[in-house]
Amino acid sequence: MNFSKEQTVAAIGDGLLSFPITDFDSHGNFDRESYRQRLEWFVSHDITAVFVAGGTGEFFNLTLDEYREIVTLAVETVGGKLPVIASAGLSVEAGKAYARMAEDAGADGILLMPPYLTECPQEGLVEYARQICDSTKINVIYYNRGNGVLEADAVQQLADACPNLIGLKDGKGDIQLLNKIIKTLGDRLAYVGGVPTAEIFAEAYLSIGVNTYSSAVFNFVPDMAVTFYKALRQGDSATVKTITNEFFIPFVNLRDHKKGYAVSLIKAGAELIGRPAGAVRAPLEMPNATEQEQLKALIDKAQSL
Repeated sequence: MNFSKEQTVAAIGDGLLSFPITDFDSHGNFDRESYRQRLEWFVSHDITAVFVAGGTGEFFNLTLDEYREIVTLAVETVGGKLPVIASAGLSVEAGKAYARMAEDAGADGILLMPPYLTECPQEGLVEYARQICDSTKINVIYYNRGNGVLEADAVQQLADACPNLIGLKDGKGDIQLLNKIIKTLGDRLAYVGGVPTAEIFAEAYLSIGVNTYSSAVFNFVPDMAVTFYKALRQGDSATVKTITNEFFIPFVNLRDHKKGYAVSLIKAGAELIGRPAGAVRAPLEMPNATEQEQLKALIDKAQSL
């Protein structure tokens, strides 16, 4: 771990957060060298933290050995320039195992994903997260999405029980719920926007005090992603409106063509800019030729923005 709790909180609470895709070769195996180059490219931009093996990085499709190699390589490559956050989750015991690997690799924290598959009561979700938090000394950010959505009272219980819980990432897009959580817990936690294509929610997030979000499109249009974030924070509503209308709304429309495209389109975009990372793994699918042409047109548009 290269960053203190306070430094990590500051990094995830204010600034653009990046979530790199995971590189696979033509046989579908993890491509170490391509991933290393991707991380070097990422940290050359104006970002404040790197979240590896996240949703965009296909955490759900990685083996434990691949995960260990990815996190270890990320910590080595980023080299203390920025906090490195890795994912954990699936079950209590699997979550503990991921957290141990991340801690051993020198990561600065984990993004705690929802438990696998089953519907969960609020008390059970708190216990799931508490046990994983208690298993590690590094920082934990809870990902509030899917079947793991905590209500405000449950987030308060978890925060009271776990000193190393430093943040909550919203993956649901329920602004009412998120506002209740923020108003209930205040600055006890850092808050991160995390719905797919979070930029489309950025203005709403900012209005309730969420100053940052995860940018998946950073993987293929980093300059535009940074321009958009800076315009948002500086109150440049004209630029925010232009980029939203010209890029993000058409991109979201394209993303909604098929389930899983929130990840698949990112990999396709990376290939279109000459930084390929291979195809997604099943059950996801890559976009077809027509959709890739539409994405290419959006990339061209983004470069002009």
